[in-house]
Amino acid sequence: MKKLLREELAALGASTAHLVFPEHHLSHAGSAFFPSPFSEAAILTVDGVGEWATTTIGHGKENSISLCRELHFPHSIGLLYSAFTYYCGFKVNSGEYKLMGLAPYGSNRSPGVQAIKRRIYEELVDVRTDGSLLLNMKYFAFATGLRMVHEKRWQTLFGFPRRKPEGSLTQEYIDMAAAIQEVTEEIVLRLAHTAKCLTGSNYLVMAGGVALNCVANGKLVREKVFNDVWIQPAAGAAGGALGAALCALHIGKNAPRHKTSKCDLMHGAYLGPEFLSKDIIKSARRMNAKYHVYSSEEELVQRAAELLAGGNVVGWFQGKMEFGPRALGNRSILGDPRNPAMQKKMNVKIKYRESFRPFAPSVLEEDIAEYFNLDRPSPYMLLVAPLNENHRATLPENYYELDYMQRLYVVRSDVPAITHVDFSARVQSVNKSTNQLYWKLISEFKKITGIGLLVNTSFNVRGEPI
Repeated sequence: MKKLLREELAALGASTAHLVFPEHHLSHAGSAFFPSPFSEAAILTVDGVGEWATTTIGHGKENSISLCRELHFPHSIGLLYSAFTYYCGFKVNSGEYKLMGLAPYGSNRSPGVQAIKRRIYEELVDVRTDGSLLLNMKYFAFATGLRMVHEKRWQTLFGFPRRKPEGSLTQEYIDMAAAIQEVTEEIVLRLAHTAKCLTGSNYLVMAGGVALNCVANGKLVREKVFNDVWIQPAAGAAGGALGAALCALHIGKNAPRHKTSKCDLMHGAYLGPEFLSKDIIKSARRMNAKYHVYSSEEELVQRAAELLAGGNVVGWFQGKMEFGPRALGNRSILGDPRNPAMQKKMNVKIKYRESFRPFAPSVLEEDIAEYFNLDRPSPYMLLVAPLNENHRATLPENYYELDYMQRLYVVRSDVPAITHVDFSARVQSVNKSTNQLYWKLISEFKKITGIGLLVNTSFNVRGEPI
């Protein structure tokens, strides 16, 4: 591996680089703690597996990290969630967020959800009070084979077969998604309490693929186990590259951290490539695309806001590309949240993806409390919060008896395109100093419509990169 790395680096003219190999979960911990606004914090990393670790609890102080507890393969929350992703017919390592989006169509009051949850706890996983767990490997195949689960045993346990990819989404799969989401939230909360006890810290930072479960994150924040929580926006494997570099710098070279403030050091996650106006014009000409150069930002945002308010969908491409899995206003497809048809239009006609999947709102940071039960900024779209009562519509009496497609198209609020079936939304707050142009656009839309938020989804179609 060292030889390969040196050969690749030599091709870039950097053959004398010193190589170090931080462990997988230490890299996650570094990505969570070192860019955070805290000089001291508890650290929770949770994913599928890296080397042998699947979950760690650590403690960060200034430029050092100590790991307090570690859970080992094959006992993994991430792999447990991925097993259910697989059984519900979605692709492992990319479909987990679909499972999370499907879960709210089930109800925790439902006998079906409670029956599946009971079987999970009785047969699949033994969860301890500190959040550690043991999987019953009789039901799982990932440790020794190329499949996630023993399908026949799961079918006997739950009473229905694995859903085929693109197969119909019947109620049992919806209930299964709701059940494993609840179990995951309960485990994450237990781990957070353990991290608090072990470190005594008032602050928590998180990374690892499971830290992208923004529903669990939202519940953790509302539980107020810690005074504040910060989550690495590139919480998955990609963020490990950042964490490895930061560990090499701060731990390996003992370099001091930058002075922290209320702002983190991710710069809004706008860390990717950017393009000059002349590059964009050159591309437009090469593709024979129509274009218009606006004389000012004010003219640009006014025209874009008018188009959005008129029911159009806008591709919004500006500045540096986002680092991490969320579009945050630089590579975004935008729409009017007031439009009841917008969710279906963007899912089916533009993104070519499953109709049940929700869309996130980008909201002016100063307007968060107006729309959502959330007492802090959420710049990286990593917290799900309930919509405030004053924006909700009255539901039909039989709402919870309707099938999921019927519930999907019930108008639930005055911003229906971003309101999920359980009145939740995955919130991105937009700060004027972090992304001024996007903030100006939402502000202009608010002037026209009275609504200080937009529908925001990534600038791609299903299965393709941005």
